[in-house]
Amino acid sequence: MLIVLTGIDGSGKSTAARALVDTAQADGENAMLLSNPAGRRSMSVLAERLGIRWPRRLADAVETTFRLTNVLLSHARASRVDGLVVMDRHLHCQLALRTAKGLPRGRLLPWLISSLPEPDAVVHLDVEPALAHQRIVARGTDSETLDDLVDLRDAYRSMPGYPGFVQLDADCTPEEVVARLKRIVHKRTVRAESPVAV
Repeated sequence: MLIVLTGIDGSGKSTAARALVDTAQADGENAMLLSNPAGRRSMSVLAERLGIRWPRRLADAVETTFRLTNVLLSHARASRVDGLVVMDRHLHCQLALRTAKGLPRGRLLPWLISSLPEPDAVVHLDVEPALAHQRIVARGTDSETLDDLVDLRDAYRSMPGYPGFVQLDADCTPEEVVARLKRIVHKRTVRAESPVAV
């Protein structure tokens, strides 16, 4: 089973993904976490230290290269796993970032999304940008403006595939997010194991 997590920075994707896999493994299940970062956090920290803002197209080119490479490697690894695979971020995230920055979607990423194995669910962690911003400030490892988070939220919501995402309200504690995520995975598992009527 392949579950993909999306959401704006500060929505709790990485925390939820790790907790879900840890819980599954503790229950004796075969589960793997695969992360698909784009290097945004490192670039954000570096830009802040240098006092600069990366040109949009340069940032997108670097991020897309890293994200695309990681996603392709993750799918190759996932194809060899018999069990639960949770992907923290995917190409949807890069498309949302492009829209938020006012850049065109392009053809490659949408084509790859339609060509790669379809996840059993793309779960979108929906969180208010103000709360996400508080979380980012509290962790102190990167920097995002509230306006950028609002733009990214709106970009996700404008995506053609967004209505097909499973919405998960992430304006709550990490424990509650994981509990909700587990229920989503359980429903998908039951559905996949149900006999097909002939």
